[in-house]
Parts: sequence; structure tokens; C-alpha cells
Amino acid sequence: MNIVTRELNGNRKSLIIWSVGVLFLIASGMGKYASMEGAGETINELMNEMPESLQAIMGTSGFDLSSALGYYGMLYLYLTVMTSIHAVMLGSGIIAKEERDKTAEFLLVKPVSRSVIITAKMAASLINILLLNAVAFLTSISFLQQYARGEEVFESVTQLMMGMFLLQVIFLVIGTAAAAVHQKAKKAGELSTGILLLAFVISVAINLNEKLEILKYATPFKYFEAGPIINGDGLDLTYLAISTILIILLIAVTYLFYEKKDMNI
Repeated sequence: MNIVTRELNGNRKSLIIWSVGVLFLIASGMGKYASMEGAGETINELMNEMPESLQAIMGTSGFDLSSALGYYGMLYLYLTVMTSIHAVMLGSGIIAKEERDKTAEFLLVKPVSRSVIITAKMAASLINILLLNAVAFLTSISFLQQYARGEEVFESVTQLMMGMFLLQVIFLVIGTAAAAVHQKAKKAGELSTGILLLAFVISVAINLNEKLEILKYATPFKYFEAGPIINGDGLDLTYLAISTILIILLIAVTYLFYEKKDMNI
């Protein structure tokens, strides 16, 4: 049986549910913008009156919420969190599920090496996050072009989706590495999700306190923020390099530990 096809079929329903969730998030968010569109500066004034802590959590700081792209920049924070949760759960689940579902023996008796198994599983995971990213991209472009009124959005959204894809891959391999390292399959998801939550909390803390700026390298949520990209700075080469190194290291950890792991069958 083709392992990639098997994994894609196994995650098909989950992908559809997450895709619907992404579509709903963008559609409802931009629909909210449409209902407030005539308010103009009033929206910005209202947001600026909110406590800084709440602005940091909501991701409204630094955006011109009277423009469609600025409003989308705020929405992008929630989109990255949502797709990152999907990626980290997918990564940990696709590795740990054989032990969790007691099907490891069935898979391991096949005439294929563990490295081939892990490569196929990661390939299927990559296809899944690419498809979810494509749904987010097409939905975002569709709604932004509808509400932007002449504002150029394609380049910014393309770069935002590239950043989000790298973020998805980072959390995907965090999930696979956690599942490969942890001896208890059921705990792998909790560990990887906990790492994601910690990363998000650190990113919010940095927004609240400039003295914590040095910690920005410790949380992937600070690597591809919407503000600099929308303002024309593009993707930061330093963060691109850090992301690439992190992904390579975590993939290496996944292969190394999965090869030597004692499977609970």
C-alpha cells in the first residue's frame, strides 16, 4: 500500500474541517471589516483607546484598520495561530498514531525501512499543509480584492502566505520531532501543543514589554509578522535563515529518533 496515499486518505476529513475553519475565519473577519468600512478613522481611534495589553493580545497594534489590507494584517495573527495548531497536531499525530492505534506492527512488517516510512509520512503532511495554505491564500485574495478598492494586495498576501507556510512547516516538524522523541505516543501531542502555546505567549509578552525583544528569536510567531510585510519590508532574511536551520535540525531529530525508537505494539 502506498504510505503517502494512505496518510492522505486518513487525514482527508480533518483537512476538510480545517479548510472550512480557515475559510470561515477569513470570511467572517473580512465581513466584519465590510460592516465597519464607513467608520474610517473611528475604528483606529477606538482600538487606540484600548489597553496596550489587549491590543497586544488582539494583534491590532500598528495597523491601519480603516484599510482592507491593514485589517487583514490583524486577522493574519489568528490565521497563523490556527494553521500552526493544525500543523503541530498533524506532525505529532501522523508519527504517533501507529503506536496510539496499535497499528505499528502492521506498518513495520512491510518490506520498507523506517526512513522510507517517515519520509512518506512527512511528504503527506507537507501536502496537507500546502493544501490548507492554498485555501487560505485563495480565500484571502478573493475577499481582499473585493474590499480593497484599488489597493494593491496580491504581493503582500503572497509574502504573508509564504511566511505562514514556513511557520506551518516549523510547527509540523516540532510535532514530528516530539512524537519521535517521546516514548509515550499519547503525550507527544500534548508536548508539541504546549511548545506552540509557550511560543505564542512569549510573542505576546514581547509585544507588551520591549525589554523582552531579545526573545523574539525564540518564538517563530515573531519571524513573519504581518506589519513589516504589509509596510513593504518583505520577509526578513535573518528569520528565513533561522527558520531553515530550525527545520533542518528538527527533521534530523525526527529521523534519528524514529529510527531507534522502541515501538509500543
